[in-house]
Amino acid sequence: MTTDRVRSSIRKGASAANPVYKRVSTDQQSTARQDLVLAEAGIEDPIVFEEDPGTSSRLHPLQRPKFRALLTYARPGDTVHISEMFRLVRGNQHILDVLEVLHRDQVALRIHDGAFSAMDLTARHSRTGELLSTVKFMVQTLAAAGELQRDLQRELPTTDCAPPRPRAAKAAAAPADKTADVRTAYLEGRSIAALARDHGVSRGAIRTAVADLLPDHTDSEEGPPVLELPVTLDMPGKVADYLRTTELEPAERAALDQGMTVRRGQGYTLRVSAVPAVHRQLLARCQSLGGGQGLPAVPAQRKARREYENMVSALAP
Repeated sequence: MTTDRVRSSIRKGASAANPVYKRVSTDQQSTARQDLVLAEAGIEDPIVFEEDPGTSSRLHPLQRPKFRALLTYARPGDTVHISEMFRLVRGNQHILDVLEVLHRDQVALRIHDGAFSAMDLTARHSRTGELLSTVKFMVQTLAAAGELQRDLQRELPTTDCAPPRPRAAKAAAAPADKTADVRTAYLEGRSIAALARDHGVSRGAIRTAVADLLPDHTDSEEGPPVLELPVTLDMPGKVADYLRTTELEPAERAALDQGMTVRRGQGYTLRVSAVPAVHRQLLARCQSLGGGQGLPAVPAQRKARREYENMVSALAP
C-alpha cells in the first residue's frame, strides 16, 4: 500500500496511466489466462494491482484492498483494464457502483474479453451526465443473466435434471495408499461426492477406485483402469464464457483457467487441454445452453454447445 501511495504522489500532473486489475478466487488458480488476454491487448506501461489469492468475489469490489489501492492511484484520464468483467464484479449493483465511482473520478474502464468487451461502459449522456440508459440496460441484463446461470447451476444436483454421470475412467487417480480407505468408506455408506471432497480428487477418480463395488458393475472387464491422456479441444467462446460463471470442481476450473484464447473473426475459441473425462464434465455443466429448465435457448449458445458436444462425443470412451 505504501508503494501505491508513493506512486500516487509522484503521479501528480503526469500523463494518463493504464492500471490493470487481476484476481483469482482460490490459491489453486493462476492468472495465466488473464495474463494472456491482457498481453494480447497490448496495454502500454501497465501498472498491475493483483488481489491476494482467495479474495472472495462476494466481497464488494470497492472494499477489496487492491482495487481500493488502484482507485487511490488512478487519476482523471486513466483507463482501468481487466480481462473479463467477472474478475472485478459479479452482482448487478456492484457493476453500477463501480461505474459510478469511475465516472466520478473521470476514469475509464476497458474490458478485453467476454460479454462486456464490446461495450463502452463509461458512456454518459452529454446533457445530464448520467449513465446512458442503453448501457445501464445492457449491464443490468447481462449481470442478471450471469446470476441466474450460477443459481441454476447450484440447483442442478438437487433436481431431476442433474447431468448424466461421467464414464468410469476419469481425470485424476486417487492416491494408491488411499484406495483401501476410499473403498472401506464407500462400503460404509460414504457418498462418492463426499469422498471426492475428502481426498481432493474428482468424483470420477473415486468411481474408478470403487468401480467393482458400484451397482451397475459387471465382471466382463478385468484389470486396472486405463490412464487417460490429455486431449486439446477448441471450446467455443460462448461455452467458455458460460462455464466461467458456474461453480466448477478444481480440475475443471484449472483446465479452463489454463486454456489459451484463439481469436477467430468476431469471436474466439478457448484451446483447452484436459483428459476426456474433464471435457465430458465441462460439457455436462453447460447443458442448460441447449434450453430447458424454464429458460429459452439462445440460438448462438445452443450452436456453440452443440459444436463442443460433437468434439467431446468423438473422444474415445
